[in-house]
Amino acid sequence: MAGALTGSMFLAGEQVAGLGEPFHAINPATGHALDPGYPAATSTQVAAAASAAGEAFAAYRSTTPQVRATFLRSIADRIDADPELVDRVHAETGILPERIVMERARTSNQLRLFADVVNEGSYLGVRIDHGDTERRPLPKPDLRHRFIPVGPVAVFGASNFPLAFSVAGGDTASALAAGCPVVVKAHEAHPGTSEIVGRIIAEAVAEQGLPAGTFSLVTGPAPEVGLALVTHPAIRAVGFTGSRRAGLALTTAAQNRAVPIPVYAEMASINPIFVLPGAAAARAGQIGTGLVASALSASGQLCTSPGLVFLPEGPDADALVVAAAAAIANAPSGCMLTPGIATSFEAGVARFAAVPGVRPVARATPDPSLTSPCTPTLFETDLATFRDHLADLTVEVFGSVTLIVRVPNETADWWATLLPLLEGQLTATIHIEPTDREHAIDLLAALEVLAGRIIVNGFPTGVEVNDAVIHGGPYPATTAPATTSVGTRAIERFLRPVAYQDVPGDLLPVELRDETTGLWRRVDGTFTR
Repeated sequence: MAGALTGSMFLAGEQVAGLGEPFHAINPATGHALDPGYPAATSTQVAAAASAAGEAFAAYRSTTPQVRATFLRSIADRIDADPELVDRVHAETGILPERIVMERARTSNQLRLFADVVNEGSYLGVRIDHGDTERRPLPKPDLRHRFIPVGPVAVFGASNFPLAFSVAGGDTASALAAGCPVVVKAHEAHPGTSEIVGRIIAEAVAEQGLPAGTFSLVTGPAPEVGLALVTHPAIRAVGFTGSRRAGLALTTAAQNRAVPIPVYAEMASINPIFVLPGAAAARAGQIGTGLVASALSASGQLCTSPGLVFLPEGPDADALVVAAAAAIANAPSGCMLTPGIATSFEAGVARFAAVPGVRPVARATPDPSLTSPCTPTLFETDLATFRDHLADLTVEVFGSVTLIVRVPNETADWWATLLPLLEGQLTATIHIEPTDREHAIDLLAALEVLAGRIIVNGFPTGVEVNDAVIHGGPYPATTAPATTSVGTRAIERFLRPVAYQDVPGDLLPVELRDETTGLWRRVDGTFTR
């Protein structure tokens, strides 16, 4: 049920005000502060939320898959029906309403997807190896295996996805599906949006008769709020999407605890694109305009925005750059999510421009009506300059800016010397034609080591939420390259395996008993139901 914004947070089902200094969301288009004010949570209030999650864990993890699935679907239905949500997201972020509607659908759909996951049951990873007391020289023990929830999870809302990576986003959905209570630290840029969604989840908790500590929402712009949450002993894992600086600070705090815990942080990526010669010859204009369309998406404020392109030298490269420059020059300025992000964007553009040998190719016309504008910009340079200034040219600039590096095309594997220069990435893209396929085989194999998702003849923006997607990658794209923060495998982050040896059948969890359960299980080496 919708209600007026109150400036509150939610502690174990109770709508309460923070006891710290108040702060306001800022409309990034106008620069105006938005009511109401949100008093920050104190360390005592954060501790209360974490403790309540710890107290709720035993009861919540014991709920049936059907109960958790109904709970997740209830949240999704309420998000879809809330009449205030789109307007408040737009006011707090500057994101256009049509994109907000799509993001809301993604948010509710992934909640329903995880409801399906828990009902289907294979996420439990059930394995049964029957014992053999007659085996010699030693009897074979009876061993059974399943995954169980790790415990309460701290989730940090992201600035660029106020719904899909925030209070009811993928981290929250996958943790709740796994059987873990959640404490969300709302992003300070959109506290009103967070209050609306926090109220929705709190009402769904009450409606389903779940423990009150199943969900809490705390607010506050100061790093101390997040650090107090991550270091509380009841918290057993952390989901985070944001900057490298903040992600590493949380990771350090989590590792310095008396009992360290994992931080699943998705941080920074420049998402390199490699254009092979055949593709440049066949589709230079198409690739150039497609590149710019991808870079302009959400004003470049996506973790998969293409920030770097490697292009073999020659007239085909000229044609691609001309097409991209024309698209940039005609592009509108967008609105950044916050004034601070706008300032950081301009600093990043200035850093590129200050490097000798980096040439500005095109820049959109600034929009003087916006307080926090993003003015799309395209740069180019040569390989020698890129090598000499890696520290300046391989750092993510959050916003619509792309650097094209022209590379000598003296050998078929011209790209091979580039890969050691790059850090781990969320995505890597190649553009090929049939004449490039022989060399693409080796490049694809090399990119497996660099990135979590590899795209061919497309662009990296747009992340499908399904069983096969990986939104992760080697450090520093993430702190946990074996995991994903999007898709059904995201639930694995909040589970751990337990083996049961020679446990009597009537004491075993239901899914580990010999009776047919309907679940896919690996029994004595064979998958069966």
